[in-house]
Amino acid sequence: MSHKFPRFPVFLGAAFYTLAAVGPAAAQHKPVATAVASQQAALTANDAKVEALLKQMTLEEKIKMIHANSAFASGGIARLGIPELMTSDGPHGVRPEQGRDWRGVKDAKDAGTYLPTNNTLAATWNPALGFAYGTVLGQEANARGKDMILGPGINIVRAPLNGRNFEYLSEDPFLVSRMVVGYIKGVQAQGVSACVKHYALNNQEVHRDDIDVNVSERALREIYLPGFRAAVQQGGVYALMGSYNKFRGTYATENAYLMNTVLKGEWGFNGLVISDWGSVHSTEEALRNGTDLEMGTDLVLMSKGLDQSATASGVTGQPDLVNGSSQSLYNRFFLADPALEAIKKDPKLVPLLDDKVRRILRVEFATHMLGGTKRQPGSYNTKEHQATALKVAEEGIVLLKNDGILPLKKTVKTVAVIGANATRENAGGGGSSQLKATYEITPLQGIKNALGSAATVTFSPGYTIARDQKADPKLLADAVAAAKAADVVIYVGGSFHGYDYTKWSDNAYDAEGTDKPDLKMPFGQDELVRAVQAANPNTVVVLLGGGPIEVAAWAGQAKAVLEAWYPGMEGGNALAHVLFGDVNPSGKLPFTFPVKLEDAPAMKLGEYPSTPGEPLKQTYKDDIWVGYRYYDTYNVAPQYAFGHGLSYTTFKYSALTVTPGTKSATVKLTVTNTGKVAGAEVVQVYVKDEKASVKRPEKELKGFEKVFLKPGESKTVTVMLDAAAFQYYDEAKKSWVLEPGKFDVLVGSSSRDIRLTGGVTL
Repeated sequence: MSHKFPRFPVFLGAAFYTLAAVGPAAAQHKPVATAVASQQAALTANDAKVEALLKQMTLEEKIKMIHANSAFASGGIARLGIPELMTSDGPHGVRPEQGRDWRGVKDAKDAGTYLPTNNTLAATWNPALGFAYGTVLGQEANARGKDMILGPGINIVRAPLNGRNFEYLSEDPFLVSRMVVGYIKGVQAQGVSACVKHYALNNQEVHRDDIDVNVSERALREIYLPGFRAAVQQGGVYALMGSYNKFRGTYATENAYLMNTVLKGEWGFNGLVISDWGSVHSTEEALRNGTDLEMGTDLVLMSKGLDQSATASGVTGQPDLVNGSSQSLYNRFFLADPALEAIKKDPKLVPLLDDKVRRILRVEFATHMLGGTKRQPGSYNTKEHQATALKVAEEGIVLLKNDGILPLKKTVKTVAVIGANATRENAGGGGSSQLKATYEITPLQGIKNALGSAATVTFSPGYTIARDQKADPKLLADAVAAAKAADVVIYVGGSFHGYDYTKWSDNAYDAEGTDKPDLKMPFGQDELVRAVQAANPNTVVVLLGGGPIEVAAWAGQAKAVLEAWYPGMEGGNALAHVLFGDVNPSGKLPFTFPVKLEDAPAMKLGEYPSTPGEPLKQTYKDDIWVGYRYYDTYNVAPQYAFGHGLSYTTFKYSALTVTPGTKSATVKLTVTNTGKVAGAEVVQVYVKDEKASVKRPEKELKGFEKVFLKPGESKTVTVMLDAAAFQYYDEAKKSWVLEPGKFDVLVGSSSRDIRLTGGVTL
């Protein structure tokens, strides 16, 4: 069935609000300046009421507030009218109901909007779409009775093999920072709390729950923390989730430096820190070091692990409520009875407890759970939500290569669609981000919707998605025959989320709890693509997946290559709109595609998945050289560069001026659509420090704007560069430094396609 929706005229221009660049604070270990602290100040607006409630609580009631009382809910003091805090997984839709005991809810009406995954959103380079995306999540969470959506995920895409990269945004902290703010504001405008995650350095799934990560302070500040800082100071996020891994010897969720010194001290965060499910390990550490709400420890208590499907099926490792334990499962949490006993022994811990409860109550007031104000009604799976899913997918699809074959003409007579991914639905995969979509338009269905009865569309799977599956000679032969019989081949392949989506142990490739074994296309797809190309040179290759993938084996012979990510419930329609020219592609890569895995800096310079000989330790020896910062500085040619993405039209850049200000600069240029069709270009502004006392990257993204142009139309693009655009983090001074001198300002269409160069002396 075809689903056609109105376009979003509000999104057909630049972002409808301007987000300031994420700038480092001038001073460390102090609350942030008033200009940025105002985004967190909203959380303290009801502090008088919060304090009044705190005074009425018994010690036992306070303890009840700081740990889960079921799979996704916590707290609740009926005597004082304080409701439970209800959470739900995101980050690209509201997860199906898991019930209070992980065993689901029969006949739940929980089939909703399946948005494109977060790296699809990042590939739009359109902050306005971040707000629209967050709005959908907030409205649907609200309609489902949720108070907090567990998203966005913003960990830096450091390791290409990370199975959870599909939930994240980018390898670049500036792009992350720009996109995360809109998402958070969209969610929280609906009266629902966003929860930014996973803080911090959760950059792989292998040993995620016990790996001890060490990284330089400079890399921490320049690469891994800016997105979280933007979420707090500019997005005003109400909640933040601690990660599973250790950082410098201490679990991140109960890490004093990350939580107390940086987050709550330097950044002035007034909201609550929630644990990832099962990431608390110590009552004492959690009490003292910033963990406000403990969740998910029931998974560990019941199944000695984090396998949610095992828990749901009743496979337990220790006595629990179901098996007749006399002690409540949730009272055995670290921040439950053990915390109560610790505080009774040491009353000096009471202020720490009060601070945790205070932060939870602030969020409950901010989300209109308390205080007498009612949350606006939510909405669920509306036509408008589906239209947002379509729009994000259309703008997020990236045209990587085009030798003139695209867009395809709708007058084509026969189209062979080849590849098992063309018919595979993806909403239910990936782990905790699994969704139940009302519908999901696959690539094959989208192509059929676009062509109707005017053309013959055939399908051949070419490969089988199954464990240990290799190239299948019969399926390959069938695919070759189909290719020879068609005018055009659309190959739909790439990666996948796993095998049986109902089983946690079947997560694979792009999924929680696992990393990819390599960057190659699974199931013998390289061999298949080469055979199909030989049979019919008019082959367009469409990749689905959650991150970079190796394509060198056949990309040189490909006439066109598109990256479609996991494009959501409307993904098939969006893909067809791009393939047949109804939509001009405007997506840009949010991370680099290496020629081969060994070229990636995490593999070449760093330690992945761990220090040799020490499987539970890891040092990020790649330091600040993440993504294009490495490729461009060390002259390593990528397959496709950061920021790369083609269009069906062409753009001319001209008239660049760079005007200095007080520790700032204003960049202006003209962009003209010199082609014959309307299109959008992402103007990217990079900064290079010509001379510095420390080694700095060849270039760093410090500004961008997506500009929409009709044929022949010109627009002036203005990008403001504040002091942060020119600074680096000085480890000796423990502060950000802007060294006087000359800076190059590089303006282009990708990190490797610089069109204009200017300069400024500060």
